[in-house]
Amino acid sequence: MDTTNTRTRNPRLSSLILCLLAGIALFLSSCASERDDSVLIVGMELSYPPFEMTDESNKPTGISVEMAEALASRLGKELRIENIPFAGLIPSLRTGKIDLIISSMTRTEERAQSISFSDPYLHTGLCILVSKDNPATSVADIDMPGKRIAVKQGTTGHIYTTKHVRNAEILMFDKEAAAALEVSQGKVDAFIYDQISIYLNWKKHQETTRALLNPFNEESWAIGAQLGNTELLGKVNAFLEDYKSSGGFDALGDKYLSEQKREFKELGFPFFF
Repeated sequence: MDTTNTRTRNPRLSSLILCLLAGIALFLSSCASERDDSVLIVGMELSYPPFEMTDESNKPTGISVEMAEALASRLGKELRIENIPFAGLIPSLRTGKIDLIISSMTRTEERAQSISFSDPYLHTGLCILVSKDNPATSVADIDMPGKRIAVKQGTTGHIYTTKHVRNAEILMFDKEAAAALEVSQGKVDAFIYDQISIYLNWKKHQETTRALLNPFNEESWAIGAQLGNTELLGKVNAFLEDYKSSGGFDALGDKYLSEQKREFKELGFPFFF
């Protein structure tokens, strides 16, 4: 029996199949690259109140959402928000699924190798949540054998601990609420995250936790754009400058973070915007 494969015996059929496959690939590629220029697609993870969240009707709301709305209006475009897990935001931007990331993202040198960042619009830093009876006052106090530190996967807290924590066990969580609950229940010794998140999670668990709110690693948040997209980035930076000078950030702070503004002033910490 002749066992020669079909592709070898039928060169015309093989060529036809290859042409069809190439055509399909080209069609799919062109569809993926087509973009309605009148729409600004912004990626954010809608699980980080009061910056990125949903309301009772499952509609996006929060500080970042209002920023995105104002930016889209400035650019004369319709806004579309894509709810994407935080770890998937940069890949979505790099592949062109979204135009911008506005999701409380810290600018880091590692991330800046993959995407471009706007000017910073918020200043914060990494802080620590510990159990109420934990005497720790610094990272050194929790980076010890037998200690367990919770971080949210893909965040700067995760990046920091990977680089600097040498003795404690690092536990990764998809959701910050789960990490904070582990501290509250005494299952882990500490949770490292940004200042406002640590503050908010401490407020939720005041009976069982304590917040070390003096940042040990200063950070700033920025809007992410595709690497090298200087035209869009220039428009974003111009928007941020005007939005700040016109009181846009002050208004958002008063609307969503009035309690934090007051308490941070009493504690002697500068406010975020």
